Amino acid sequence: MLAEAKYQCALVTGASAGLGAEFASQFAPDCASMVLVARRGERLLALANELEGRHSGLKVYCFAVDLCSIDQRQKFFSRLKSKGLQPDLLVNNAGMGDVGAFASSDWGKIQSMMDLNMDALTHCCHQFLPAMIAEQKGAIVNVSSLAATLPIPDFAVYAATKAYVSSFSEALSIELADHGVNVLAVCPGPVHTEFGETAKRGEQDRNVPGREYFYVEAQQVVSESIWALETGRTRVFPSLKITLAAVLIAATPLFLLRKVMANTSS
Repeated sequence: MLAEAKYQCALVTGASAGLGAEFASQFAPDCASMVLVARRGERLLALANELEGRHSGLKVYCFAVDLCSIDQRQKFFSRLKSKGLQPDLLVNNAGMGDVGAFASSDWGKIQSMMDLNMDALTHCCHQFLPAMIAEQKGAIVNVSSLAATLPIPDFAVYAATKAYVSSFSEALSIELADHGVNVLAVCPGPVHTEFGETAKRGEQDRNVPGREYFYVEAQQVVSESIWALETGRTRVFPSLKITLAAVLIAATPLFLLRKVMANTSS
């Protein structure tokens, strides 16, 4: 491994596309090695080849894992240990959504969403954090959402899972203040990735809540997130318009938010 690298081993979940692939690309110059995790192994291999070709000395490992499964997570952790890979940068990006009324939702999808958005993220932190504390260095980036600040009808469970991510990250940041480990919650608005398509139910036309005006490109989300991590921030709302939206939401009484969000329900 490269001794001069900022991170000896970075682990990025949900790295096969979207924000995960972008996090891997932008963090790659600062890493001696990188672990890419997602269900679609062929996409991970393509990204690994691209990153290794662009960055001399970088070694990229790919693991096709369904992080919704605790058994697969445990096997993945064991495989990492057997290879001597101990992440000092953890990017918990993997996540999924579901758009539509809660009462008519498919419970299997809802369960998978909670398993991925909350359980897998928490499990990864629990697995890799002790070594970071022992070394008195490291970083955790948890991808939350602007949705964490709102009660969103037809997006209720997703928003609730992201509220968990933001709260959990804030608490971890406080716990780790004296241990040399930075924790950042990234709270983007809508991003042009595959997320919206997978969140839909069947052929429904309704998009993930959020007007086109609020979309931010993945490159900007990640670059501002890395800046926030390097400057010791605990939470970031990438782009000025999303930051202003977060400030406005925080200043709005809950009873008014309910009225506003009631008008967005299908």
